[in-house]
Amino acid sequence: MITTEPTRTAPGWVWMLRAAAAYNILVALPALFAPATSDSDRIVSLLVGCFGLVYAMIARAPDRLGSVLWAGVIGKIGVLAIMVPAVMAGRLSLAIVPILVGDALFTLAFIAFLRAFRPLSRS
Repeated sequence: MITTEPTRTAPGWVWMLRAAAAYNILVALPALFAPATSDSDRIVSLLVGCFGLVYAMIARAPDRLGSVLWAGVIGKIGVLAIMVPAVMAGRLSLAIVPILVGDALFTLAFIAFLRAFRPLSRS
């Protein structure tokens, strides 16, 4: 059984982190298992899914692992910085736009969480 550590973090933040985990895993699965997907796209999908696992782990222990979410912020900003110009230049399909919107919204949510985040003291 998966257990969650007792937390001082508001339940809404925990649900947001769980939603981010589910989102990443759901985005990753189709390309990860589609037979026509290139190896490089499968690797990207694997990494997206791994970030989903990280978000799930943070949701289970947000007071202890919350600062790890900076990796998600940097990753999502990087994805947006690379892919939005490619979509605007016509090099990527408009079909990716809903995923980019989701990444942008989770980036803002992660930043809001991190601004409110207070790590556990080491005493």
